[in-house]
Amino acid sequence: MKPLGLGILGSGKGSNCRAILESIRAGKLPARAQVVISDVLDAPILEIAREFSVPNAYLPPGQFRTRLEPNVEADLVRMLREADVELVVLAGFMLVLKSTILEAFPRRIINIHPSLLPKFPGLEAWKQALAAGETVTGCTVHYVDDKIDHGDIIAQREVAVLPNDSAETLHARIQVAEHELYPAAIAQLAAKRTA
Repeated sequence: MKPLGLGILGSGKGSNCRAILESIRAGKLPARAQVVISDVLDAPILEIAREFSVPNAYLPPGQFRTRLEPNVEADLVRMLREADVELVVLAGFMLVLKSTILEAFPRRIINIHPSLLPKFPGLEAWKQALAAGETVTGCTVHYVDDKIDHGDIIAQREVAVLPNDSAETLHARIQVAEHELYPAAIAQLAAKRTA
């Protein structure tokens, strides 16, 4: 069975990317990271890719703050196709994807979000959960569609909100859950592909 070819996109620290690459290295995830791409030149996620000897690239995002310019998104599709990517994995990628890439990889782009969607889409969801007085939050792996933090849910993991939680402590526990859930969800998709 050929490993599932992943293209990982990220804008930041890359902790979920590291969790995925460690799962692959440990033989728990039947996938292969084909390329890691970031829209931030000095993003730590690119360092992680180099540490694991994964091809990596910087993609200049263009003039928009929240999305890629159409020609840049077309370049991204070309880069992913040239790298033989089957599943696009968003790992802290902070730009909204539009129709060019959504149509190129239909139901083959996934994201992880730090809440139990559909609750608390958008930025800093753990702070939203705290402000709402939730007793349980968590994380969600979902397919990416044309809306923000929307799309069909693949897997979720609950995380209790503790009485003395700060935004930082809650976020740290959600990230631990993310690092377990994301590789497991990708393994589930890899298994489905060969079924």
